[in-house]
Parts: sequence; structure tokens; C-alpha cells
Amino acid sequence: MMASLSTPPVTAGVSPSPRPSLLAYKKAAGLTPSPWCGWRRAAVATAATSSNRTAAPAETIVTGNDVPLLSFAEVAERLDEFHASGTRNQNYMAMYSSIFGGITTNPSAMVIPIDDHMVHRGHGVFDTAAIMNGHLYELEQHLDRFLKSASMAKITLPFDRSTIQSILIQTVIASKCTQGSLRYWLSVGPGDFQLSSAGCANSALYAIVIESPSLPVPAGCKVITSSIPIKSQQFAVMKSVNYLPNALTKVEGEENGGFTGIWLDDEGFVAEGSNMNVGFVTQSKELLMPRFDKILSGCTAKRVLTLAKQLVADGRLSGISSRNVSVQEGKTADEMMLIGSGILVKPVVQWDDQIIGSGKEGPIAQMLFNLILEDMRSGPPSVRIPVSY
Repeated sequence: MMASLSTPPVTAGVSPSPRPSLLAYKKAAGLTPSPWCGWRRAAVATAATSSNRTAAPAETIVTGNDVPLLSFAEVAERLDEFHASGTRNQNYMAMYSSIFGGITTNPSAMVIPIDDHMVHRGHGVFDTAAIMNGHLYELEQHLDRFLKSASMAKITLPFDRSTIQSILIQTVIASKCTQGSLRYWLSVGPGDFQLSSAGCANSALYAIVIESPSLPVPAGCKVITSSIPIKSQQFAVMKSVNYLPNALTKVEGEENGGFTGIWLDDEGFVAEGSNMNVGFVTQSKELLMPRFDKILSGCTAKRVLTLAKQLVADGRLSGISSRNVSVQEGKTADEMMLIGSGILVKPVVQWDDQIIGSGKEGPIAQMLFNLILEDMRSGPPSVRIPVSY
């Protein structure tokens, strides 16, 4: 039996009715949209046509009389309009917020308070669980890490573990999503814009379901050695919302024609990618990963290490090891791969100017990709929780 929420819970198996769009109401009734409809779109379009951002034409300057004072209904209407504009490139199926104490399936209502300290101070943690064939994959394992991160970040839980798990599962039920991901956050909560969280009365839990109908493809990629400083050990092993270094490492990799950047630790050993772990197949056919003591302990990476025992048993791998990996050893490996929940197992065929192995996707990376994908589809109950839609 699911734990009860502090507010009336969503009934399992019953999807809440989404709030109909105000624009839809007006169109159905034959009403003319608010005179302010399109104001934001027009302003953005005007600004976008300016070739000189530092000296915009006079007509793009916003004065006090140009900025409307909006009612709540007008704000909701504009949020609907923003969502309908196609600016977002992912499908958000449902969101839970402990602030309003329930689940919404209207993407326009999927908001959090701006004075939440997770927003303006980065005082929050998060995690993700995949949804595959109507099952949550490794939710328990991700929750373990999630709650450990919250403890390290000094965030008091708004509910006990069983209630948090119940809320997450009910959010997936409401979403009706059978393939995608469940992402969730714990924050010290809203309250003010101070640095200290002393003014935050209650911590906050948020969760969102993102539909992803297509599966990742294990195509080979290039990586670079990142010039962005790696996070210190205390923050690297915690999955907090402080992902600016991660984002800049990813952007730097893309700017240099690659998929992402690779961090080295303070001793110069291979650490991790921007938001994924790194694995190698050595010339002696050993599956090798850097130790998790200075980097994030990847749930997918640890599951891959478990599944890889099958390849040791059939002789495809000589062994499995976790230890320090030098850049030289990594670059001369037979295979290199990135491992994470969003990509599963992605082969690396070039690191900086060094071609890895044959320069093509390696067979072990492909086998590990297939093993983790099959585990997501039909693995044991220890890693798969069925969702009762």
C-alpha cells in the first residue's frame, strides 16, 4: 500500500485532468485574445531582427508604459502561449510539486517559486530514473544516491523515503508515460533571497516525467580533455544542481567538434565526463573504470560492471577492474566508452587527436549497450518496478 501524502494524494491509476488552455477556451467561445497576446512574441521578434545588440533601435527599448501589469489569468494565458510556441523541445508529461501539493499534467503549470533557494543559490540535489516499457529502472538505487546527496547538502526531507517513492510512482502513473525519464529534486525550499536557508520554512520536492520515445544509439563519438576545472571531491560525489562546470565542459566539447569533455582529477588521472562515467577496454581485454571515490558514483556504470561479469564468464573479457587510469593508458586502450542513464553506453573513437583502437565502435561497448538495454526491458525485480497505469 502506498504511503499517504501530507496533502490529498493522486489516486493511483487515475490521471488528473489537465487544466484546459485559456487560449483554447477563448477560441472555442469565439472570443478575441487579450490585446496583450503576442506582446512578448512581437518584442522578441523585433529584438531578434536587430543586428547590433549593444545599440538597439529606439522601437525595441521597453519603457515603463510598454510593460503590462498582468492578472494571474493573463500570466497563465501567456504561459500557455509560450508552451504552444514550440520553444520547448521535450515533452513534459506530468509534474509533482510539494508547493502546491499535487500533480499537474499541464506543462504551462510546471513551475517553481523564484525564491526557492535551489533557483538562486543552487541549494538543491536531484536524480533521475529511466522509464522503460512501463517500468521504473533502478529507482531504488537512484533514491539511495538521492537521499545521500540530500544529507550531504544539509536538506531536511519533507517526507520519509516511502512517501517520496510513492509520490514519484504516482507522478509516473499520472503521466501515462511508458518510455522516458523521471527526474526529481529536493530543495531547501522557498522563503527569501538570502544566502542562508534559515528563512526557508520547509524543504521542497519536485518531480517531472519527460517522454523520450526514441532510444539512444551507440554511435562513436569524439571527446576532448576539458580545460574546465573539475569539482572538488566533496561536490563531485554529490549530485547537486551545481552543474555549471558540467554544462561548460559539455559546451566546450561541442565547440571543439566533440560530444563532451573529459575531466582529469587533481593527480592527472582520468575522472569522468560532463555527466557520465568513463570506461575502457585495455589491450589485455580488461574492463577498466576510474574509482568512484572522487567522482559521482554512476548507477548505470555500476550496473554495467555487474552485467559485464557475463562477458568475463564467456571469455570476451579477461576481468573487471576499478582503479586509477592515466591519460596515456586511456588513450592507448582498445576501446573507450561513456556510460550514463541518458546515453547508456556510448563508444568513444577519438580523444583529442588520438584515435582510440581501430577508430570504430568497439565490440565490447556494443555488447554492454545491448546488455544494459535488455536489463532495462526485462531485468530482475531488483532493478525494475512496474507502474500500474
